[in-house]
Amino acid sequence: MKKFVVLISGNGSNLQSIIDKQNLGQISGKICGVISNKADAYGLVRAKNEGIPTFVFSRKDYKSNLEMDLAIAEQIERLGAGLIVLAGYMKILTPEFIQRFEGKILNIHPSLLPKYPGLNTYQRAIEAGDSEHGTTIHFVNEEVDAGAVVLQAKVPIYPDDEVEDVMGRVVEQEHQYYPLVVEWFCSGRLVAKEGKAFLDGRELSITGYAEE
Repeated sequence: MKKFVVLISGNGSNLQSIIDKQNLGQISGKICGVISNKADAYGLVRAKNEGIPTFVFSRKDYKSNLEMDLAIAEQIERLGAGLIVLAGYMKILTPEFIQRFEGKILNIHPSLLPKYPGLNTYQRAIEAGDSEHGTTIHFVNEEVDAGAVVLQAKVPIYPDDEVEDVMGRVVEQEHQYYPLVVEWFCSGRLVAKEGKAFLDGRELSITGYAEE
């Protein structure tokens, strides 16, 4: 059984969705640790409630981002994790960390990449007059929100929508599809090679496995 870690900074709702699917037997891997860069992240409580080991790495305790990432990397390797799942981890990883775990880091981003990398994606989509928004699950490379796309799920934006309306639809999709992609990786169906994503031996398109 493949072991994986989940990195968080906050509430951990995507972490909870992965825990729930694991408990239902829908993920063949096992969460071996939850790591946070925030000691007060509620996701740590979620993990502890399930008996999952938790670890906190605070930036103030390290001389540099690199020193902190190296400490996290060593903890991940001690746990024997073969996959790193970023679930609302609000810290940019150093190139050295990404290179160390190349092809083994997944992230979820609340937009239809390459549109709206970075923050405030819901507001930006509404202000642009977009008719749809969504979420992207992708492998991580050294460029922010730019690794090979695995899956995208779209939701509508209606003329009278507020940010919370769109966010609610997107989060619902995230909770459905992030555990699925984690299972694809854990079962060996999903792999990354030379910066590209492959599912069942077939290279995925630049928009990944698209779900409407």
